[in-house]
Amino acid sequence: MRQRIALFLLMFIASVTTQAQVLQPVKWNFSIKSTGENTVEVIAEATIDNPWHLYSTTIPEGGPIATSINFEPSEAYTITGELKQSKDPKMVFDEAFQMELGYFSDKVTFTRDIEITGNGPITISGYVEFMACDDERCLPPDTIEFQLEVPKDAGNTAGADYWGIFLLALLGGLTALLTPCVFPMIPLTVSFFLRNADNKAKALRDGFFYGLTIIVAYVFLGLLISAIFGAGALNQLATSPVFNLIFFGILIFFAASFFGAYELTMPAKWSNKLDSKADQAGGLLGVVLMGLTFVLVSFSCTGPIVGTLLVEAATGGDLFSPAIGMLGFGIALAIPFTLFAIFPTAMKSLPKSGGWMNAVKVVLGFVVLAFSLKFLSIADSVGQWGILDREVFLVLWIAIFLLMGLYLIGKIKFSHDSDLPFLSVPRLFIAIGTFAFVMYLIPGLWGAPLKAIGAFLPSTETQDFDLSKQKVISTNTVSNTSDYKGSSIKEGVYGLMKYTDYEEGLQAAKEANKPVFLDFTGLGCANCKTMENNVWSDSRVQSILANDYILIALYVDDRTKLPVNEQYVSEETGRKIRTIGNKWSDFQISKYGNNSQPFYVLLNHNETPLTATRSFNTDVEAYIKWLEEGVTNFNK
Repeated sequence: MRQRIALFLLMFIASVTTQAQVLQPVKWNFSIKSTGENTVEVIAEATIDNPWHLYSTTIPEGGPIATSINFEPSEAYTITGELKQSKDPKMVFDEAFQMELGYFSDKVTFTRDIEITGNGPITISGYVEFMACDDERCLPPDTIEFQLEVPKDAGNTAGADYWGIFLLALLGGLTALLTPCVFPMIPLTVSFFLRNADNKAKALRDGFFYGLTIIVAYVFLGLLISAIFGAGALNQLATSPVFNLIFFGILIFFAASFFGAYELTMPAKWSNKLDSKADQAGGLLGVVLMGLTFVLVSFSCTGPIVGTLLVEAATGGDLFSPAIGMLGFGIALAIPFTLFAIFPTAMKSLPKSGGWMNAVKVVLGFVVLAFSLKFLSIADSVGQWGILDREVFLVLWIAIFLLMGLYLIGKIKFSHDSDLPFLSVPRLFIAIGTFAFVMYLIPGLWGAPLKAIGAFLPSTETQDFDLSKQKVISTNTVSNTSDYKGSSIKEGVYGLMKYTDYEEGLQAAKEANKPVFLDFTGLGCANCKTMENNVWSDSRVQSILANDYILIALYVDDRTKLPVNEQYVSEETGRKIRTIGNKWSDFQISKYGNNSQPFYVLLNHNETPLTATRSFNTDVEAYIKWLEEGVTNFNK
């Protein structure tokens, strides 16, 4: 009896031990790292127990399960490139499968490149599938899931955009320091803060709060604009023909004032009241009121610069962009005036205001006049009126900057100008730069891309006489027009044909057996024009686009009304889709989770992306490689 009990216990223990031995010879560790702007690398590291081995990522048909990393589909990221492994597999003829197989032992690392297309916190989810064997047995295929948080410095292009907006605004603020409305604020600042000349601690405190008030006032203006209009509406507003016409008129109004037609000043009672309140308050409240006085008094000169910066920031469609812009502008204005408040006697070393300041005002008038044409151009492009084509725009700019150069060397004089007995060195250098810029503009009349200012100019599609286009046609790089049949066909830049309707272009691609180049663009999109001038102007890019793809251009700011029966409410945004532009913008958001332009997608006939999507990037070589990769993947 005892023997039976002992035997039973032995069998029970053996069975429990056997059940507990769940073999896991491969241990996985997952991580993620940023590899560049909008790109990350997912890393899967496998540690393999001896004598087990893990099969390679490439296995012949009929063999065991190959190792693979699989990702959950998401609009926030796109998988790019091939699965890479840290070392070459060991090749052995496998008797069980009767084929040569590659496998890894000890340790191996697999990586996969990911392009981030969304903003905000992003999680990359997926699983690794693999099969492990030793010399005697194989385990069934297994999967290990993972979830990885994308680093904050990757996947959000707003970071780079914020820096660009900030630096542009900083430059605008430094320019504003020389205007006749800001420079005279120096003696006012000095007289107010002379009371602290003998008290360094109080001077430091008051100067800091004075500068902080200026910065906060401008940042508040940026946040107020965002709060009133909202992030998405800002971009729509920036491409509105009515808004751009109004802003064009405002800048013309300011330019005329800078030329001396009339004087713009804030109502005296506003600034005087604040000034008196500042004197009466005395303490920190007085310092804050003095800062607000500075903002009000200087606004008649800073207004056009502030307005232009806000519009530029608004085109990004980001909620914080206007505030970031005003932060840069406010800092540029605040720093020198903070120093004057802390060290009021430093004014002695500054040049006195006089005729040079009016010259600065006139030069600013020429610049504002030139900038105003950009807004008229956007209104004309979006409204499709055909008033301001590329040649007309360039002729006007050539005339404006030629007159500016003549003014700088004293050949032109306005009513408020002082006599110019001699030409100073600064004026000479600025005049040389201005005339050089005029010479740079002239070849643009015959089709030169003028890459440095391409974002400001109307599209080359509006150019009537374009020698570069004739060159493209003569070298036979333009698409065979037989591939383009339908009602939505349009001739684009450099003679490239394109469809402006998605379904029609997709059908044409199927008939021509070519992949689709999908271009989300805009009639008033400055970055789209920059890409066309800096990247598409390359003959290799033109050749690939012309011969290897069917181009579809979807204009997200096309204001043409949809028929009533085709209008709908977007499931993605909840907004009413009324125009063609609304339709394509909604399509881009719902399909690809992105609402910025330019935005490029290479598609096969099943509407599956052939490579990672691509946005604004002027690296020509990378663009060509991307296009060639799309063709290669299509032909596989």
